[in-house]
Amino acid sequence: MFENVCTLPLTSELFTQTLHPTEPLLAVGLSAGHVQTYRLPSERGHGDGGRNGDSGEGGGGLGKVDVQWRTRRHKGSCRCLGFAIGGDVLYSAGTDAIVKAASSRTGQVISKIAIPPIPDTTTPDAPTLLHSLSPQTLLLATDSSALHLYDIRQPNQQHSHLPSQTHHPHDDYISSLTPLPASGASTSGYSKQWVTTGGTTLAVTDLRQGVLVRSEDQEEELLCSAFVNGLSTKPKQGGKVIVGGAGGVLTLWEKGVWDDQGERIIVDRGAGGGESLDTLTMLPPAPRWSNVPLAAVGLGDGRIRLVKLGGLNKLADTTLQHDDVEGVVGLGVDVEGRLISGGGMVVKVWSEMIDDEEEDEGEESEEEAAVGKGKKRRKPMGGSDVSDSDEEEEAEDSSDGQEGNRKRRRKRKRNATPRKQQSHILGFKGMD
Repeated sequence: MFENVCTLPLTSELFTQTLHPTEPLLAVGLSAGHVQTYRLPSERGHGDGGRNGDSGEGGGGLGKVDVQWRTRRHKGSCRCLGFAIGGDVLYSAGTDAIVKAASSRTGQVISKIAIPPIPDTTTPDAPTLLHSLSPQTLLLATDSSALHLYDIRQPNQQHSHLPSQTHHPHDDYISSLTPLPASGASTSGYSKQWVTTGGTTLAVTDLRQGVLVRSEDQEEELLCSAFVNGLSTKPKQGGKVIVGGAGGVLTLWEKGVWDDQGERIIVDRGAGGGESLDTLTMLPPAPRWSNVPLAAVGLGDGRIRLVKLGGLNKLADTTLQHDDVEGVVGLGVDVEGRLISGGGMVVKVWSEMIDDEEEDEGEESEEEAAVGKGKKRRKPMGGSDVSDSDEEEEAEDSSDGQEGNRKRRRKRKRNATPRKQQSHILGFKGMD
């Protein structure tokens, strides 16, 4: 179903990753404070006018991976990243309690926001996630369980930009945030409500009304979430939210029925509970593999399981292995339909395997028609010759102390000490 076509080594541990909404751009945030963007080869003409050679338009997806820019963006670790709605701005937030907005093309900082400290103290409140809800609103969650809403219509060069609203939908830090689709009556088309998970509860918050509802205690830590259209038994509701838990169970929540979960899918079994489900994403429709929605779920032991939703709600036969030791902390699908997984000190690109018969269908070339049966494997993506951009922060060692509990570091994205690149990971020229 999927095969690994590229492995990108990182210079320190991955804390976060995000994908551009309209271009094959991948941004990663690392434990040493670096932010780096890669331009992946284009299969469908999502190029940059050919400026990047093989990775540009018309490359057929069989080109090199370019480092678009790289910089040490934060003095502590970079905990979260997110592109603006149009993709022109990349937001990052780190343990230095600063949010920075930068050009996604060049990496040049446009504006900065200081995250408010923990209430009644001067202690920095480190971020856990951020999300661009609309061209006007940026959501930022922190360790203290705060959810800040920022009005970003007027960029502010200073650090004193205060949130327009602050909510506390959970007693613990917010582990995931999933926007709900805009209603039919919406004139803007942007979401005004979102689901969050934190601790052992799920909550729904409205842009104008604040926290609307919080679920019952699920007696299991909830770690990740995603929205799926077309699964609801009530057509007017429009879909369900799927949530991954620390015990290896995926739960389904009917939209509008938020007090408790509706269905359960056991993704991983084990004595005392299965491996944690740390991240998930919905996959593009693939009729040749499944006629129901497919979700990819990243586990704490480095596996990626595929889950069929709808009907019987069962696991697919395919299991991908991102890493043998480190858990999967990031999953996403780029504009080309490729699955991108991240965790430890590597990012992997997975592409769908194509049958020769499908590849040759409709072509009149006798030479191409003579290709034998079997699976066609894509040519691995090559390395990049692009050098790193200048460091904009001081070249001081500001990495944080490594924690003993690996799961706590992964789930809460606590500070970690960068590790040297492992010798068995494939390296690429020009990437450090």
